[in-house]
Amino acid sequence: MRSGIPNRKRGAADQADNRFDAYHFEPSDELEIIDRPSTKTEFLPDTSLKVLSENRSPDVNFRYSVNPYRGCEHGCAYCYARPTHEYLGMSAGLDFESKIVVKHDVAKQLEKEFGRRGYQCGPIMLSGVTDCYQPIERKLQLTRSVLQLCLKYKHPITLITKNALIERDVDLLSQLAELNLVHAALSITTLDAELARSLEPRTSSPSARLRAVRTLSDAGVPMRVMTAPVIAGLNDHEIPALLTAAKEHGAVSAGYVMLRLPGSVEPVFLRWLREHRPDSADRILSRIRQTRGGKNNDSRFGSRMAGTGLMAEQIGALFKTFAANLGLALESEPLRTDQFVPPIPGGQLSLF
Repeated sequence: MRSGIPNRKRGAADQADNRFDAYHFEPSDELEIIDRPSTKTEFLPDTSLKVLSENRSPDVNFRYSVNPYRGCEHGCAYCYARPTHEYLGMSAGLDFESKIVVKHDVAKQLEKEFGRRGYQCGPIMLSGVTDCYQPIERKLQLTRSVLQLCLKYKHPITLITKNALIERDVDLLSQLAELNLVHAALSITTLDAELARSLEPRTSSPSARLRAVRTLSDAGVPMRVMTAPVIAGLNDHEIPALLTAAKEHGAVSAGYVMLRLPGSVEPVFLRWLREHRPDSADRILSRIRQTRGGKNNDSRFGSRMAGTGLMAEQIGALFKTFAANLGLALESEPLRTDQFVPPIPGGQLSLF
């Protein structure tokens, strides 16, 4: 992690070294900027011809995913997707949250995928990597265009976000829900607004996310709340209150994921921890390691989502006990795939 004065209103304090670069920049303390201005967000076009990705991980329960955006302005200090920016020649630090790559024609390309010979309908995760309702979605409406497409062809879709902007699309989501074609989830890491503001600087407040759960639930959308991530020693004690709030706002299911620190996520998060929780940083890091076999991260399939060891087991038991007591399912009901009617050349629907 490059040294320097933290940028205001960003999750990463600075740029993180790209593992693929042969050279790394280290600024001199003598040249350090005393008050670095906020980094301006840039939006770059993504000209990929294919937008549908297939998952090969046994740890997630979806086959397909679509990501309208690469990089995420929410800037969560713990985001496991940060290393994906390194493949674009950028940093997992500030670049990840300030240089957003945008698939402007995502709906058009996805429609082509739907019409491809041999395509097998299955729920699409929107998004599998970065947030599909990050701030620029308010203007570009790419996520909304994907929902419109799925409604048009009666294709099942699931989505997860940390942004209350999802309320905007309640009209489409409620129609999809009537056909059992959608699952929606709000990721709520903490109920502490101050902690959320520093840990997830450009996400919606916890209260706004809970309001979105209520809005969508009242509209008939089956809502799930994810505690993602659970950070041992920092927010695991909030699990009972989080699940209770989720139930009170209409959620029908809940899940959690333990903190993951793959690759360049680790220095970004550890710097956040030292700067924002200096008095408890060592204790929190010790507890994180207790859930990861003494390491900061464990990338093995089967354990990377839930952790290992006594502390991870205790957290899991706590979550499952409170979810059961509140009547929150741990798994969502399957979505229908039999209603899908693929497009055909000429833009008309097939009758058979």
